[in-house]
Amino acid sequence: MMKFTAFAALLASASAFAPAQQSARSTVALNAERSKSLPFMNRPPLLDGSMAGDVGFDPLGLSEIDELGIDLYWLREAELKHCRLAMLAVVGILQVEIFGPAPGCEAATAKNQMDAFWQFWGSHPQYIAAGFIAVMFIEAFSGIATTTGRESGMRAPGDFGLDPLGFKKGDADKYKRLEAQEVANGRLAMFAAAGELMQGMTTDEGALGNLMTALKDNSF
Repeated sequence: MMKFTAFAALLASASAFAPAQQSARSTVALNAERSKSLPFMNRPPLLDGSMAGDVGFDPLGLSEIDELGIDLYWLREAELKHCRLAMLAVVGILQVEIFGPAPGCEAATAKNQMDAFWQFWGSHPQYIAAGFIAVMFIEAFSGIATTTGRESGMRAPGDFGLDPLGFKKGDADKYKRLEAQEVANGRLAMFAAAGELMQGMTTDEGALGNLMTALKDNSF
C-alpha cells in the first residue's frame, strides 16, 4: 500500500509538470520569427534581412549549406552575377529583334536570337571563341575576388567597386533601395531570359514575335 501511494504521488507530480513543458514548447514555436515570403514557415537563421532583396525565401535550406566552399556568401555572389548577366541578356535579345544585328554582326539577320547566334557562328566562329576565352578570364578574376573577399570579410558579395555615377557616395537609404531594385529586377530578368531562350528554341520566333502571336491567337 505504501509503494502504491508513493507511485501515485510521483505520477501526479510528473503530470503536473507535463502541460507546462508542452505549453512552453508551443509558445516558443509560435514566437519563432516567420518568413516574410513564406509566412507558414520559420525564417531561415542566416537570412536576417541584412542583404538587399532578402525576404526569407529559402524553402530548400540552401542558405545553411557550408560544404566544399559553398556557403551563403558564395550563393549570394552567384545570384548577383546571374542577375546582372540575365538583365544584359534580355536587353540583348530584344535589341537584335527590334533593331537588327549590331555593327560587325551583319550575318546574323534572324529575328530569333538563337538562330542569329548560329548564323554568326557559321560566318565568324573566331569571334565566338574569343568571347568564350574572355569569359574564362572574367570568371577567373571574379573567382579570385570572391575567395579573397570571403576570407577577409572586407568585400560584400558582388561588389567590384564599379560605381561610375557615384551612387554609393549619395544618400545611404537611396543606395539601399537601388540595391534592392537591382536584385528584384535581376531575379525577374532570369525568368525572362529563360523564357526568351525556351521560346526561341521551340518556336523559331523572337520574344516580341511570340508575344504578338500569343495576343493574336488569344484575342477576342
